[in-house]
Amino acid sequence: MISEFYRIQTIVLRKEGVNMKEYDYLIVGAGLYGAVMAHELKKKGKKCLVIDRRDHIAGNIYCEDIEGIHVHKYGAHIFHTSDKKIWDYMNQFAEFNNYINSPVAVYKDELYNLPFNMNTFSKMWNIRTPQEAKRDY
Repeated sequence: MISEFYRIQTIVLRKEGVNMKEYDYLIVGAGLYGAVMAHELKKKGKKCLVIDRRDHIAGNIYCEDIEGIHVHKYGAHIFHTSDKKIWDYMNQFAEFNNYINSPVAVYKDELYNLPFNMNTFSKMWNIRTPQEAKRDY
């Protein structure tokens, strides 16, 4: 099915008069990778044609503006990295929040870390090691 889609796209490009010889690269997909790749290639003097089956750029991280609020069309996405070079690179395109996902669960009026880890088990059952958990439970 995917190859059929791109065959149809090629026919549409020909009908619209797109001369593929004018481009150094054809990038399929305008999501995060395709957009960044086109940007980097353009900085090196290359000409890119980017095609996507959707009618917008940004792939799954696309946001719609609804009454002044950015709404993630395809669900929430969290960009995270511990690499400062990558963080700085991405922040040249948009401002990212330094968000840390810290889910917790409430059980018997106590807060527990998710996903479960040794800290959770220590708090729940007063154990300190996986060996204690195997032995006692």
